[in-house]
Amino acid sequence: MEQRRVIAKSTSCLNTHAVRAKVVRNILAALAGREDLETLVPGLTLIQRRQPVPPTSYLYSPSLAVIVQGSKNIVLGNSSYHYDESQFLLTAVNLPTITEVAEASPERPYVSIMLKLDLAVAKQIITDADLEEAPAAPGSAMAVGPATPQLFDALARLVNLLATPADIPILGDLIQREILYRVLTGPTGSRLRQIVRIGTQSNRVARAVIWLRENYQAPLRVEELAELSNMGLSTLHHHFRLMTSMSPLQFQKHLRLHEARRLLLSEEMDAGSAALAVGYESATQFSREYRRLFGAPPARDVRTLRLTHTAGLAEQDEVV
Repeated sequence: MEQRRVIAKSTSCLNTHAVRAKVVRNILAALAGREDLETLVPGLTLIQRRQPVPPTSYLYSPSLAVIVQGSKNIVLGNSSYHYDESQFLLTAVNLPTITEVAEASPERPYVSIMLKLDLAVAKQIITDADLEEAPAAPGSAMAVGPATPQLFDALARLVNLLATPADIPILGDLIQREILYRVLTGPTGSRLRQIVRIGTQSNRVARAVIWLRENYQAPLRVEELAELSNMGLSTLHHHFRLMTSMSPLQFQKHLRLHEARRLLLSEEMDAGSAALAVGYESATQFSREYRRLFGAPPARDVRTLRLTHTAGLAEQDEVV
């Protein structure tokens, strides 16, 4: 089985090698030394890293992430994912994760594309393409699928639009619809179809996820969340864990801690202020749960992250 997977990966990478090489060149030219660029194409972000990145907080929105060069590890609750140039990562709802760039160097930087997904457009494509089907078994809202030559071809054309900005308002939407169609009709498409289709258990859980994302600071009564989702309490717990690898309470905790880490790093808050800002009443509990998730107390964790970031910038300056 493992040998078949390796062969399939090698074949996939070989089939997309030429188009990926062109996309890498175009992305690096567009980035012009920057690590990230939110482009003029709505929802399209280009990314490069010139050294491995240690485990870092990241809140995924509904999106398609495609590695053009390199590889990445992701931890979601109790689940883990690894993907590279032969695969894409589909995320169907907002999910708090820990990400790690495993392969990157100045000579061969990690290069990736992040494309936010419009779920309303996905729902319309399901109808237009008659992709309605009998309800499938619910699964995780995060999945890895094959990065096919057809998908990379569409992504290459989307990136190429950056050279002709006047074409973006007309062609950008068309190419993004093509990309969504490729995902919806592929092996992982059922995950996305289940979440956007009104009335499914996955769609009801998605509503709970949205509520938690918007109200993570508020006290949580799971009974009220179940009522909001039009689900029984045990049903909500079961399907919520299937979709996110966490219980609703764990999910809220992760949202709070990820936001606190952002406040500590970006807003330079102290740990006590960050704890209060995200909804914690006890600084001791906050510090304990922060250490359990990120491996170090807040102050030490932030100091390490800043030193790592500074070292990375210095190395990048030397290369450039």
